[in-house]
Amino acid sequence: MRGALAAAGAAGGAALSGCTGFSTAGGSGLIFLSTQFNAVQEAERFRRVLGSVVRRPASYVTVDPGTFPGQVQRQVDAGSVQFSLVGGLHGELAALADRYLQDIGGLRDELGDLGWAPEYQRLATLGTGRVRYIPWAQASYVLAAHQDALAQLPPGVDPTALTYDQLLDWAIAARRANGGRAMFGLPAGPKGLLHRFLQGYLYPSFTGAQVTTFRSAEAVTAWQYLRELWANTVPTSATYDQMQDPLGRGEVRFAWDHVARLVNAPRSEPARWRMLPAPRGPKGLGYMPVLSGLAIPKGAPDPEGAKDVIRALSRPATQIEVLRSNAFFPTVPVGLPADLPPAVSMEADAVARQRGAPGAVLSLPPERLGAKEGQVTKVYQDSFRSIVVEGADIRSTLDKQAGVLRALLGETRASCWTPDPDSHGAVCEVL
Repeated sequence: MRGALAAAGAAGGAALSGCTGFSTAGGSGLIFLSTQFNAVQEAERFRRVLGSVVRRPASYVTVDPGTFPGQVQRQVDAGSVQFSLVGGLHGELAALADRYLQDIGGLRDELGDLGWAPEYQRLATLGTGRVRYIPWAQASYVLAAHQDALAQLPPGVDPTALTYDQLLDWAIAARRANGGRAMFGLPAGPKGLLHRFLQGYLYPSFTGAQVTTFRSAEAVTAWQYLRELWANTVPTSATYDQMQDPLGRGEVRFAWDHVARLVNAPRSEPARWRMLPAPRGPKGLGYMPVLSGLAIPKGAPDPEGAKDVIRALSRPATQIEVLRSNAFFPTVPVGLPADLPPAVSMEADAVARQRGAPGAVLSLPPERLGAKEGQVTKVYQDSFRSIVVEGADIRSTLDKQAGVLRALLGETRASCWTPDPDSHGAVCEVL
């Protein structure tokens, strides 16, 4: 954003079991299978964008992320692929890699002057040495703060360059100024994204990694910190799946969450809000970009049509329309128009500061785990519940959960992902 954010027929529908939101254009045409924008309103908004930029009939079909890799694998293995284009997060596509995705290096070279960030082009190879996807859209997680909370910042603290200690001091000061009622919130509900805070922010910022350091001394310090922060967090955070609603109602005055789950909070009074980068810890500013890509499965019935769709979705103007409709940011350098919703502009600035911060530690969601990703996520969720909510001993809890994590990594043969050190194809080990 502002040049800085992006550096980073009907029979076919019936056959796509497990998919939701199936929609055809004229009852036939290219089928685009995706894990993204799977909420009904998000999908419809994206279909309108797609229909406005693609000349040929194209059906946008959403699928649950947990079933996506297996669905692609089964159809490719059977030699009966019904979709020509797939869209998913980096980690979801990593489960398919070179065995199931075509090399689209020629298309990337054709589009190369669009200017994707070098690290995104590297990620798009999925470790195979060939281009397996084209970066499509990106999002991240930031802090949203109302001016009531900003008034409680400790003296001398720059809200755009917070440390985790300063965030804790801020939460304590805000609680005290509010008569003992906490003002800070985290999305710790059943469908909240607190696990991404643990995986992409807390762990990398305190330990420098996500998996290999899971039970390290630095991890113990991180959990001790989170206990203190939680003690100064709005108690009903345990029920919040997204923070924009409690922020909008005034139940919470500052919070961390996914940008798409914060965008509505400042809608009525944008001048009273700020969007801020995540804090930094002893090892740097850990942050997690939510990078999605467009890929063509092997055996696709219409690969040339899929390339046309990728070309259309890669245009800067189209990427701005996706930003307008669903608050997912461009992956190519593009100036932001002045008429964007204020919240989106604020988020863009926060994401750009986060990504460009000195010592920023890029962290990816778990990858190469297939259907087991949910169980790896559960390790972090269970650790949070035991240590932070129930007060269990940190060391013994981490040792126990490390055993679960080791077993899952061994079962899937998953190698390490960023920011953990490259395990060169070997199973990622919890040290």
